[in-house]
Amino acid sequence: MMRSMFSGVAGLKTHQVKMDVIGNNIANVNTTAYKSSSINFSELLYQTQSRASGPNGLTGRAGINPKQIGLGVQSAAITNAITTGGATQNTGNPFDIKINGEAFFVVSDGKSNYFTRDGSFYVDAAGNLAMSSNGYNVMGWGVDEATQTIKKDTVQALRIMSAANMTYPPESTTEAYVDGILDKNEPDASTEAGKTMNLSFFDALGYSYTAKFAIKATDVKGEYTVELTDIQNSEGESLVDVYNVNSINDIAGFGGAGSLTKTELRDLITGAKYDPATQTYTKIQELEDVFSDFKANRISGIKNYQVKDPAAATGTHAAGDTITLTGKGSMSQKDLESVYKMIFVSADDPANHFRDDTTNPPTPGQDYYYYEEVDPADPTKKTPIYLTGDATDTTNMDNWKKALNITQMTSFTFNTDKGIEFEVEQDFTVAKDNTIYDGTDFVGNITQEEAYGVDTSDPNKRYSFVVAENGKAQVTTTTAYNGHILKFNTDTGKFISIGNQDSATLDFNASATTKLGTTESLANFTDINIDWTNVTWFDNGGASTMTAQSGTEGKGLGSGRKLGNMSGVTIQNNGEIYGVYDNGMTKLLGQIAVAKFANAAGLEKAGDNLYSATLNSGEFDGIGVDITADGAGSMTTGALEMSNVDLSSEFTHMITTQRGFQANSRIITVSDTLLEELINLKR
Repeated sequence: MMRSMFSGVAGLKTHQVKMDVIGNNIANVNTTAYKSSSINFSELLYQTQSRASGPNGLTGRAGINPKQIGLGVQSAAITNAITTGGATQNTGNPFDIKINGEAFFVVSDGKSNYFTRDGSFYVDAAGNLAMSSNGYNVMGWGVDEATQTIKKDTVQALRIMSAANMTYPPESTTEAYVDGILDKNEPDASTEAGKTMNLSFFDALGYSYTAKFAIKATDVKGEYTVELTDIQNSEGESLVDVYNVNSINDIAGFGGAGSLTKTELRDLITGAKYDPATQTYTKIQELEDVFSDFKANRISGIKNYQVKDPAAATGTHAAGDTITLTGKGSMSQKDLESVYKMIFVSADDPANHFRDDTTNPPTPGQDYYYYEEVDPADPTKKTPIYLTGDATDTTNMDNWKKALNITQMTSFTFNTDKGIEFEVEQDFTVAKDNTIYDGTDFVGNITQEEAYGVDTSDPNKRYSFVVAENGKAQVTTTTAYNGHILKFNTDTGKFISIGNQDSATLDFNASATTKLGTTESLANFTDINIDWTNVTWFDNGGASTMTAQSGTEGKGLGSGRKLGNMSGVTIQNNGEIYGVYDNGMTKLLGQIAVAKFANAAGLEKAGDNLYSATLNSGEFDGIGVDITADGAGSMTTGALEMSNVDLSSEFTHMITTQRGFQANSRIITVSDTLLEELINLKR
């Protein structure tokens, strides 16, 4: 009876342990990546009352089985369903990772490595990828700086957002290409400025620039010059000004020096004459071209300036000579009142007189103007100027000169509209030597270029002339350019060459010498190879579509880039972590390593969803493996592994455990009753 009671006690204990296991499973039904546990029972020792005996052939007696009484039950093993995966819970968080397969994340508290299936990670203040629950660092492999590939060595904390990883270095542009159509009837290509084409590029520091090219048609059909005209920074400033140099060729070159010729027949400009005997050119000069001070000193309102003494002025004059001109002008009542602030007073309206001026009274019966004369002794003084009289009336003449500020006035008369007609004489200074007056007009010698309307302001153009007796000339223009000749097949419209090649180089100088004589380094610029093979010369209704793009066509290699700031992080299914930058680049930052064990069930739970390696699980080699190495595992980002606890099974086990516990308690109560009856025999 005592044995049966202790067997019941053992049964109660083991079923209580099983209930503890079940309770723990149910408690962790929503724990991330929790692996359910199960318990197995085994018998305790047996008390042998008689051993087994074998059959006796001599006596014919059969064998006897052993007689044993069990002593109860014990907990044999508690196992984890560690290889059974849980359901997937999508979170949308890029740092939440679910392992597919039998591997484990490797995490560290700074001293020891632990293993977990809980992939709820975050990035801490130092940029380390860590567990959200306890801050343990996620371990993995770093990047070999020389090869930019993963270096699979002893695992280390993954510091994916270090200062070095927050930016992506800039790169200078080394390649470019031109494509599209240069329309054969492109109007801009026939202008002096040419058809403009821009190329955007970066230097080694990540600064952006725009190279400007001019494409100009030549006299040869299907051929154009392509010249570098400027390079501007992102602020629109020319590098010519930024570096204080003479021309853009001090910064960069595009091709070599060349020249083109164009011949055309030209007539003399209007007013020009050619003297074949002296081979000189003359032209009737406007007064503003004859006299250096004419524009500044001419009197407003004067028309038809003429030489006062044609006979004396006829002949050749030198610069600095003075010649007297006469001119006539007029001013209306409106001009006198609005411009010169004079006030008309009618003789028939004495009531409008300003005052009785005893010092300078107006003459009765005459129309006149008042004008304000500054007199410190009498600020209100107004002087009357009469609309009668002539130059012989010196007082009235002086008043008109003073009022109109025309000291050169020689005579005046009045019209019926209360206005004034006057004449002036002025001395003007001859502007240049060899100025001829022929008695009617001023005639000046002009250059051959001026005679045919040739623009001499362009330093890249030179002219030669073959002149006929009648003054017509065959003018040959030689235009120097610094660039390449772009050629097309005029039959097919296909590209032939640029500078006899398929590509041309924007060639930067190593340094630039400023106008002050100092040297500025240009080492941050890199030569750019520009491919032209895809340009065509088709008819597109006069509209060209030709553009220049950085990088190689299709692949975009050598396009250059600005400094990039990290805009995001992505994690691949093999655990590789990439930084995404706002300059369009991505960078390998590291790879999450995983651990695999020969007997994963032999791992020991360490709390916080962590496991430790044991002798029966197999040791961790410190390096780990790529989760995709065997082709069976992978990682899913934006998701977590849920608990693999099956509530229906747990509740079923709970019922059977409760019944087992209940039955074992009955063994004790029944045994107690038997003992009680035995004691009662003594009574």
